[in-house]
Amino acid sequence: MEIKLLLHYGELFLKKKNRRDFIRQLEQNVIHTLKAFRLDLNVKHDSMTVTNFSLDEKPLIIEALQNISGLKLISEVVSVAPDLEYLNKVILKIVREMPIKTFKVVTRRKDKSFPLNSDQINRHIATNLLKNTPLKVNIHTPDYFLRVQILHDEMFFITKQHDGLGGYPLGSAGKALLLLSGGIDSPVAGFLTLRRGIKLEAIHFASPPYTSKEVIDKIKSLLRKLNVYQAEIVLHTVPFTELQLEIYKYVPESYAITIIRRMMMRISSEVMKKRRAKALVTGESLGQVASQTLESLAVINSVTNVPIIRPLATLDKVDIVNIAKKIDTYKISILPYEDMCTIFPNTNPVTKPREHLAESYESNFDYASLIKKAIEETLREVIKIEVDPLL
Repeated sequence: MEIKLLLHYGELFLKKKNRRDFIRQLEQNVIHTLKAFRLDLNVKHDSMTVTNFSLDEKPLIIEALQNISGLKLISEVVSVAPDLEYLNKVILKIVREMPIKTFKVVTRRKDKSFPLNSDQINRHIATNLLKNTPLKVNIHTPDYFLRVQILHDEMFFITKQHDGLGGYPLGSAGKALLLLSGGIDSPVAGFLTLRRGIKLEAIHFASPPYTSKEVIDKIKSLLRKLNVYQAEIVLHTVPFTELQLEIYKYVPESYAITIIRRMMMRISSEVMKKRRAKALVTGESLGQVASQTLESLAVINSVTNVPIIRPLATLDKVDIVNIAKKIDTYKISILPYEDMCTIFPNTNPVTKPREHLAESYESNFDYASLIKKAIEETLREVIKIEVDPLL
């Protein structure tokens, strides 16, 4: 008898011809994540098996695996030789210690040469438990699903299962640039993008001296939460003060936010291309604020032709907050440090801007040279998990 961890793939079954590449990427990610542990990894077309680990380290290993995109489930299994009677003894011993009253046996017979089919195995195991314990069978709402797998050279009894992130392996879907403001939404958008296998770099627009160093610390703290899912993330900090002051000098207040967003898109698109990323990612949710109406998004998008991913577009704020709490970014996001979007007044932002008006207001000042300067002075830093001043 041996304790193992069985790793079930997420949506890789959809990939068909590319499945092998996705599994190879997932294997590399698992090996990298578990490099601190001494263990073995066996990779198959439909699952991976982790063996030869210390039982004391098992909780830490499972926790690490739960943060790897591309894994749907992590199962704790007892592996025995392909002997049904011996499997019965093992199951009986383990189940007797469980605080349950009802069960249902579910067998997956991968080895089709095994003399009993899945239903016969279910009945065989259930009969043994009914004879030797006070447990009852409940096929509809059991207290416990007793899951068994029959392989060619071993049998698995799955004792416990843990949810994984699902999605695709990180790095299997390219790289994107995340516009990170410091609020609740953009870190959640980053997490959902990582979960789809897209690696991230981040870009933040700062307006010193109007914004403080604490804002940058906040941004780094948020990225360290995302480091749980991607070990290192490059942060691009753009000095936006001059450009923002010019906007408020030459643009009507109602159009200021629209023009600011257009400038952000122009700068982000250039940084994205220089970093060989394939898309921009934003935390915008439809209708949440004035700049996120369909009309506003259309005018803002018109300055670039790069793909823009909006993972939160149709989510309610409650849903977004729940995800933020789950990934532990919420408490950091609500810290009261003013970012560049809040330091200047904007009491009446337009909700249905017109592109020709936006272009007319932009023609009042030389934004192109200011954009070039901002990009040239952008600071770049690699963020990874370390001592965090905000935690």
